[in-house]
Amino acid sequence: MERKFMKKLENWKKNNILTPLMVVGARQIGKTYIINEFCEKNFDDYVYINLADRIDVVEIFDSKIPTKDKISKMELSLNKKIKENTIVFIDEIQESESLIAALKYFCECDFPYKIICAGSLLGVKLKRFQKSFPVGKVRILNMYPMDFEEFLMANNYQMAIDEIKKCYQKNIKMEESIHTKLLEYYRLYLCTGGMPQSIENLIKNNLSILDYDTNILRSIINSYIADMKKYTLNYSEAIKIERVYKNIPNQLAKENKKFQYSKIDKNARKRDYESAIEWLLASEMIIECKQVNKAETPLKAFSDSDRFKLYLSDVGLLTATLEIPYNKILLDQSFMYKGALAENYVVQTLLANEQPFYYWTNNRFEVDFLLDLDEGIIPIEVKAGENVKSTSLNQYIQKNKPKYAIIISTKNFGMEGKIKSVPLYATFCIKRI
Repeated sequence: MERKFMKKLENWKKNNILTPLMVVGARQIGKTYIINEFCEKNFDDYVYINLADRIDVVEIFDSKIPTKDKISKMELSLNKKIKENTIVFIDEIQESESLIAALKYFCECDFPYKIICAGSLLGVKLKRFQKSFPVGKVRILNMYPMDFEEFLMANNYQMAIDEIKKCYQKNIKMEESIHTKLLEYYRLYLCTGGMPQSIENLIKNNLSILDYDTNILRSIINSYIADMKKYTLNYSEAIKIERVYKNIPNQLAKENKKFQYSKIDKNARKRDYESAIEWLLASEMIIECKQVNKAETPLKAFSDSDRFKLYLSDVGLLTATLEIPYNKILLDQSFMYKGALAENYVVQTLLANEQPFYYWTNNRFEVDFLLDLDEGIIPIEVKAGENVKSTSLNQYIQKNKPKYAIIISTKNFGMEGKIKSVPLYATFCIKRI
């Protein structure tokens, strides 16, 4: 399946291939697949090293010999000479801090090494890195689950993507039958999420949710829980991380979605779970949205680290965690978490666009998201249906007078006064150019 991330890999090859590339992202989002495809398509000589399987390579780099000699020993162990035209993909690199530290050597030495690395929970490893990290000698790229645009690409629906972008830019309505069809695709995406294996299975079964393998997402969730036990300092930390992760869906059901430690345990405090949240953020299993009290540039300067909302990294995982019946989603019926699914979907789409986002509060009024776009600070409200009434958004507009506001809902494209209507399926269009 085509991934937009491929363009980032191609840009690395074109512009700074001699700087080692580190791809960071959650487990099961397709890092190994896309990097392998890139290497095979773009290089005549390709070496793949999975450190989870090659303990010998880990031991070589842990030894107390010069890095140049370590590379020679690695070549001997692999029975493969690294040449000037060789691309080396080191997978599961978190298994060796010594090899991560050696990326500085690969960057600075005279020989033109071309190195890509990736790994499970690499973000967690980097947060707790014991050796000297090669700052400035490694390019880090974040990768995310497939967004809705890639979901349409996987379904060979490029013409619809082009039409969505045109309607978004010109604020013209989508042809009604196509609008209805795209909302059906959107609801399918809420069921499967953006995990490549999940989307691939749905397409393999001709988009029949009855034949879709629901065990795929459950298996991914179980692997995430297992990682919490494997990649933590102790059992107590693992338990706290799991509690936070499993509690997030319940917090998203609240009208006020601000994360509250007391919802985990009535006696819980920030100090009890702060490190657990940091671990989950580093692992990219969850997404954070901080509150701002001022709608001014830069938004980050006015963010409050103690007031935030948390979401799961993928809406399909949220659907699976909550065990929401698919017919509820596909038939567009009312259910408790309908709004939470829509909001989680929007958050992961904005993140995939690398578009920073925050939320705004003022007394009892709250706007779902604030974005710093080309036209200035733009407020966004997310609605799961066609009812787009929002007292909070009206209050924000009166107080802050933005150039316009966005309501994301199931309504068609359009512009009424200062309100820009964006269908949920077009969220991927919202970003700074």
